[in-house]
Amino acid sequence: MSIKTAIRGAMLSFRKDPFFHDMDDCLVYESDAVVVMENGKIVKTGAADKILPELDGVPVKRYADSLIIPGFIDCHVHYPQTEIIAAYGEQLIEWLNNYTFVAEQGFKNKEHADEVAEVFLREQVRNGVTSSTVYCTVFPQSVDAVFEAAAKYDMRIMAGKVCMDRNAPAALLDTPQRAYESKALISRWHGKGRAEYVITPRFVPTSTPEQMEMIGALAQENPDMLIQSHVSENVNEVAWVKELCPEAKDYTDAYARYGLMRRRAIYGHGIHLTDRELGVFNETGASVAHCPTSNFFLGSGCLNVKKLKTEQRPVHVGLATDLGAGTSFSILQTMNEAYKAAQMNGTPYSSLHSFYLAGRGTAEALGLAGKIGSIEPGMEADLAVINLKSTPIIEYRMRYAKSLEEVLFIQMTLADDRAIAAT
Repeated sequence: MSIKTAIRGAMLSFRKDPFFHDMDDCLVYESDAVVVMENGKIVKTGAADKILPELDGVPVKRYADSLIIPGFIDCHVHYPQTEIIAAYGEQLIEWLNNYTFVAEQGFKNKEHADEVAEVFLREQVRNGVTSSTVYCTVFPQSVDAVFEAAAKYDMRIMAGKVCMDRNAPAALLDTPQRAYESKALISRWHGKGRAEYVITPRFVPTSTPEQMEMIGALAQENPDMLIQSHVSENVNEVAWVKELCPEAKDYTDAYARYGLMRRRAIYGHGIHLTDRELGVFNETGASVAHCPTSNFFLGSGCLNVKKLKTEQRPVHVGLATDLGAGTSFSILQTMNEAYKAAQMNGTPYSSLHSFYLAGRGTAEALGLAGKIGSIEPGMEADLAVINLKSTPIIEYRMRYAKSLEEVLFIQMTLADDRAIAAT
């Protein structure tokens, strides 16, 4: 039997991208709204005085001093690195060798993978994250673990087995011929419930041309499937790719020549992309995942979001925690660091733009804006509720907030997991 439920409070959502449209045409805000849900979908939303008389006994949970938002979407995160979050960083390649590749070997053990997946997803839910694009390890059982755990929460999780056959410890190397493992996982999980498989080459340095051919063939067989990897995170990494792939025009071309630049392809970081490469992202519809806490932690640099969000050559941008080089499960804290990166580039943007990126912007980057990232009838009912007075200093500071933009800026600067009243 279908049961309607409803929640009431201030509500924030977006219709369009405010980087390219007037904010008045993009913003949906109600100071007192009701969101009605049934069978996992939003069926009605609007001003409380209009919706309440129509509810006919539907239970309504009220959230005072709070803000209902689309559930946060994390578009680039490594769940196996949960156990090494806050490990001393150095730089990207050293960090991979000293921590990541060591930790990932433990995921050969399914029980260990199950434990980490449960901790990871529990923390995401605590932080208001309702959907994630997730890296697993080379071991198929690590993929099973995260999808099995996600099913218990009914989370929309996009995840895939990492492919790598060079420049990593022998215990983590697969072979070009092991494409059957990805195919078996696709058959087992893709489209089952809310699970979606993601084709996952770790990055160019860890895949031989032979493996990249295999990954390209897999992508061709599944033209609408998500692809995830990394690009231009670190200057030494960019130089390494040039050595490894002398025939490629640049880092982006090392993917493009295998058909891996397309809509629903998400590349983490992208800090040092050239204008030519950004043109390829624009032409193909591929997206960049902005990972500011990781970029700062490993000294990789500051992505200039506004450089990607130009009308002449727009590129989709999603927001990501990138655990475990990323330092927080909180998308609020990720927005905080993204603002600092924008300041370092001399191109700051408003808190409204930040909240757009954390929801609808990331949904658009993932090609999922028709399902998640907004609050409107027909969308999947993934919501988070922010307590706008979650700590004593935030409660004090809110007394002096004079606009919605200021309220949001206070939250993304000072708030964390304690602000998530409900997911």
